[in-house]
Amino acid sequence: MEKIVTGLLLLVGVIHLLPVSGVLGVERLTALYGVTLAEPNLEILMRHRAVLFGLLGLFLVYAAFKPSLQTLAVIAGLASVVSFIALAWSVGDYNHSVRKVVLADVVAIIALMIAAAILLFSGKQS
Repeated sequence: MEKIVTGLLLLVGVIHLLPVSGVLGVERLTALYGVTLAEPNLEILMRHRAVLFGLLGLFLVYAAFKPSLQTLAVIAGLASVVSFIALAWSVGDYNHSVRKVVLADVVAIIALMIAAAILLFSGKQS
């Protein structure tokens, strides 16, 4: 069961690491999200978002191999993906690229819920 939790946290970590390439600039952000960022302030915010996703992704990957951090990682991961999906659904009318992010986050939620159940029922939560 520990290997399953490790694998699930690695999966969610990779999902969170995918947007890190957005830190490289507007062209990469446009490719990732299908949006135009002609305004410098939006570029700054979106590139910073990429950095934050990288930090969370690295934490999820690290926690995959550190059982004492796995419960915290599941909580942090759920906060990230649930909040994004809630925002996307509340705003609606998002493009195809953002729809792919929503679907990836649904996969992440499922993975995190399975990991949470394993941690809870194995008595290994911290």
